[in-house]
Amino acid sequence: MTGDEQATISGRTVSAATVVAAPPEEVFALLANPHRHHEFDGSGTVRGAVSGPERLALGDRFGMSMKIKLPYRITNRVVELEPDRRIGWCHAAKAVWRYELEPVPGGTRVTETFDYTASPVAKGMELLGFPKGNAKSIRDTLRRLREIFGTP
Repeated sequence: MTGDEQATISGRTVSAATVVAAPPEEVFALLANPHRHHEFDGSGTVRGAVSGPERLALGDRFGMSMKIKLPYRITNRVVELEPDRRIGWCHAAKAVWRYELEPVPGGTRVTETFDYTASPVAKGMELLGFPKGNAKSIRDTLRRLREIFGTP
């Protein structure tokens, strides 16, 4: 993989994938630690964790310090979890940020998806351009993960 994969927008999901040179367990350890989310966030909005465990489990809540023009805080809840394979969380808008990990020769295929199918404010997200913005953020997050873990 070149790292130039395009994010696809299909229905109310935005998704892209890349391959990093690390085993799924190592990638999952980073994703499951909310205190490190600012290290790989490609949106530029995550400032740091303000609450939450060092390793997330299904149902855990964690608070994040964020900034989009103005600082704010948001609470997320882990809604999907399969250790070393998949983790997803959402906040009050019910949009899910999901990471799926698949072992491949030389590393791990990481697929990030923003899924706002179940969001009661999905139409508003579309009117505000969230899908296109999230496509860029996903590409930038995957680039940061390649920088952290390297490429095979």
